Amino acid sequence: MKRLVVLGAGESGVGTAILGKQKGYEVFVSDKGKIAEKYKKVLLQNEIPFEEEMHTESEIFKADVVMKSPGIPDKVALIQKIKEKGIPVISEIEFAYEYTKATLVGITGANGKTTTTLITHHLLKRAGFNVGLAGNIGDSFAEQVAKENYDEYVLELSSFQLDGINEFAPHIAIITNITPDHLDRYEYDFNKYIASKFRITKNQTENDFLIYDGDDEVINKWLQENKTKATLVPFSLERELEFGAFVKDNKIMMKLNSEEVLMNIANLKLQGKHNTKNAMAGAMAAKLLKVRKEAIAESLSDFEGVEHRLENVLKINGVQYINDSKATNVNAAYYALECMDSPTVWIVGGIDKGNDYADLLPLVREKVKAIVCLGLDNSKIIETFQNVVDILVETAGAEEAVKVAHKIAEKGDVVLLSPACASFDLFSNYEDRGEKFKEAVRNL
Repeated sequence: MKRLVVLGAGESGVGTAILGKQKGYEVFVSDKGKIAEKYKKVLLQNEIPFEEEMHTESEIFKADVVMKSPGIPDKVALIQKIKEKGIPVISEIEFAYEYTKATLVGITGANGKTTTTLITHHLLKRAGFNVGLAGNIGDSFAEQVAKENYDEYVLELSSFQLDGINEFAPHIAIITNITPDHLDRYEYDFNKYIASKFRITKNQTENDFLIYDGDDEVINKWLQENKTKATLVPFSLERELEFGAFVKDNKIMMKLNSEEVLMNIANLKLQGKHNTKNAMAGAMAAKLLKVRKEAIAESLSDFEGVEHRLENVLKINGVQYINDSKATNVNAAYYALECMDSPTVWIVGGIDKGNDYADLLPLVREKVKAIVCLGLDNSKIIETFQNVVDILVETAGAEEAVKVAHKIAEKGDVVLLSPACASFDLFSNYEDRGEKFKEAVRNL
């Protein structure tokens, strides 16, 4: 009997353990931290042996295969030792891939991947597909493969999940964009991060498709220098394409066989340039899976968007409060600021993943009237922006940040939480940060 060791008992780890047991593996789960009650219950119900707050190496080194959670970096000593022993270390999506015959749409990118994933899932579901949603979002892919019988999956894939694949290949891959993010996990080498994203296409064949942002210089450069077998399907806001999706006279056009008008941009429920791109990516994936363009247009006109991503919370005394807690990097904050049409009080800060804020200077000069810092170490933000805005205040929590912003903002202004950083210094995750922000706004 083959032995599967799962490192990390979160959503992906417990899902993998369930699928492993179902497929006849002897399974052992090990977590260096405390296992959350809801996951412990599932392991006990399924009679899967586990340990918490420790890693017993003698138990782990007996593995035939190790699945590690995406949160564990490759460079930790335990992972290095496992690899030295010749034991394969894979991600949940690689493990589950072997056990599903479903058609897969895999979506990665620095920003926009959650929205694009949800748009694509919405388009297929509305068109009557029996489709699952997994990866970096929702319920574990492995657990769904064990329990559900979906014909298609739309998977949001982080670079960490892609680092752990060998055979995995989606029929349709989407790369939304590539900007520096998580560089702390890639030895501060942007090229390693780029290579990691492009693993999504490494096993694709001539019958598969790679949908990508044709305006993204980083992606174009990689495609010029490297090969993929997949059919390339670009989308662009800047130019008309021979093949792919583009914008002409404020209409989204799709050119796969013949040129077709999909819809007017004004009819998209989600506005903003980046959302037009996310919509084009999802629309092409749906079209390649034979969804009618009328059905695509209709679904795009009623897609609501994502919580914690440019989410309107409340308008108080003529000031709109917007929760964009999901903006965990500079590029995401750039999109958010780009969408602002009113003078903005910007709440920013958290754990910096090697951020360079210089890209934001022109937008901050143009749109931001005050900056409220929300992090334990704000030195880089202060250094970059202290001479650009008139007001810059440091705060120590969502409630204080909102109160300060409320004092500064005047009728017609916007208060935008778009942190450009990870949240782990003051919050458990970006959802927690977004909830605390919304609660503070409601308590004003």
